[in-house]
Amino acid sequence: MQHVSNLELWPIGNCQVSGLIDQTGALVWGCVPRVDGDPVFSALLNGDQRNAGIWRFELEGQTSATQEYIRNTPNLVTTLEASDGSAVQILDFCPRFERSGRMYRPVSYVRIVRPISGNPRIRVVLKPTKNYGAGLADTTHGTNHIRYLVEPQALRLSTDAPVGYIIEGRTFRVEQDTHFFLGPDEPFVGNLREEVRSMEQSTRHYWQNWVRMLAIPLEWQEEVIRCAITLKLCQHEETGAIVAALTTSIPEAAHSERNWDYRYCWIRDSYYTIQALNRLGALDVMEKYLAYLRNIVDGARGGQIQPLYSVMGESELDETTASYLAGYRSMGPVRRGNAAYKQIQHDCYGQIVLPSAQGFFDSRLLRPADERDFENLEQVGKMAWAMHDQPDAGLWEFRTRQEVHTYSAVMSWAACDRLANVAAHIGKPDRAEVWRERADAIAATIEEKAWKENGEGGHYGASFESDYLDASLLQMVELRFLSPENERFKQTFAAVEKHLRRGDHMLRYAAEDDFGAPETAFNVCTFWLIEALHLAGRDEEARTLFCTMLSHTTRSGLLSEDLDYETGELWGNFPQTYSLVGVINCAGLLSKPWSGVR
Repeated sequence: MQHVSNLELWPIGNCQVSGLIDQTGALVWGCVPRVDGDPVFSALLNGDQRNAGIWRFELEGQTSATQEYIRNTPNLVTTLEASDGSAVQILDFCPRFERSGRMYRPVSYVRIVRPISGNPRIRVVLKPTKNYGAGLADTTHGTNHIRYLVEPQALRLSTDAPVGYIIEGRTFRVEQDTHFFLGPDEPFVGNLREEVRSMEQSTRHYWQNWVRMLAIPLEWQEEVIRCAITLKLCQHEETGAIVAALTTSIPEAAHSERNWDYRYCWIRDSYYTIQALNRLGALDVMEKYLAYLRNIVDGARGGQIQPLYSVMGESELDETTASYLAGYRSMGPVRRGNAAYKQIQHDCYGQIVLPSAQGFFDSRLLRPADERDFENLEQVGKMAWAMHDQPDAGLWEFRTRQEVHTYSAVMSWAACDRLANVAAHIGKPDRAEVWRERADAIAATIEEKAWKENGEGGHYGASFESDYLDASLLQMVELRFLSPENERFKQTFAAVEKHLRRGDHMLRYAAEDDFGAPETAFNVCTFWLIEALHLAGRDEEARTLFCTMLSHTTRSGLLSEDLDYETGELWGNFPQTYSLVGVINCAGLLSKPWSGVR
């Protein structure tokens, strides 16, 4: 049957590799040896070429497929049913559990096919690509394995299914549980069946125990848990980096060419991710990310930070296109790398200081921040102070214009404000005074230059130079620059809502940018609107909007970056950390308290 790519995708992963399973149960996206590596499963971005970069099980006479995660895990069960009543279940996961005193999270994908009724017959289509879709991986094989010669390291499929049937693409009857372990190119040690089953149990227990430690709201528990698990999957555990999404080049709108590679660590997106997970008490993710930030700060020349880095902390992310891949629904280009690394974005200084500041106050941390960390953080603060009134590309990463963006200036204020708090806390009153004076000076500049008087009373502008509006102005309360009762904030909120709200959704901005006028709503901005409605005392409206947003999630409970506010279709990279953060934050704000049921 003809299948058109869409974002009904189910992430699996282990914080080393990740994969996206589509609604037919096919693995259509997955990169090795890590999230920004070569997509050996590339079918998601290969137009209508469904037989390259894919791993699927075809059930003879198949009529339906249904999917669900095993409770509180990213382990996925897909049930395929055929017209004659036969059926199989596919259990998908990436192993993750403690073994020999450390976390076992190999570069591997594990699939178990289980017959559940009738006499099911399946065909295994396993066709990894190499070099960004340039060709299928060559193979060699033995009695119980097939090697796929992807680069830089081959992958080996160890299986108790007949290897010849897989190589020749033949259909065969599944009479007992059949196990597939696609991983490092080394002989599989131990009994495959027992080892794989044990891995699945251990992985299940790991995730369910991780979820047990979360502090979640009373309402929307399943939604929050799913978003939290998925945010954790976006962390590259080895270094602590958090990627903005697991994909590249899914367009923000149809044929828009707004196709970007999001498999990198944006300092801004990571700040929001950490903040949301921190509210749930997921300290493990924050601790690893703070270690990543310390490495970034160490390598920064004179405190100068760029907006994004690779998960290994690499700073040069040259942007090229993968000409062999047609793109999502053949809407190329498929980009690899992201030229935004060359941009100047001054909000990133605040986004390093804010999560790092917690390290000085939080007694739970295994490694509390010390005086040397404060000295290093001051270097970042000095850049925030120096750049608070200088033009930049802004948080929406304009590629062809620069202004002094209000959001960047407010983040610079926040950097100085939090450094003053830290200095006072660790007994450095003279430094506290310096940072407090700087924060006050930035605040005065913002009040003078960002405020725009007009016939309706006025509002803050998106930049010092112009009076157009931008949804990030709603973050002025979240960052504690203004209180919700502040008259200027109330007027700004009214203006933002009037100009940028489209029904139940919010635009980032309505002004034309490098690619013309935005065509889709930006999901995190809709969540910012919901937060602002709550702060304004419009709770019923906020709850209604929140439930509407949840109705747009995929069956896997997730969101991409953008949404067509007329059709409701999801666009943009997936799963998008920003959007999942919005779900977590709004659920926490709007939920009835636990005290009501305890």
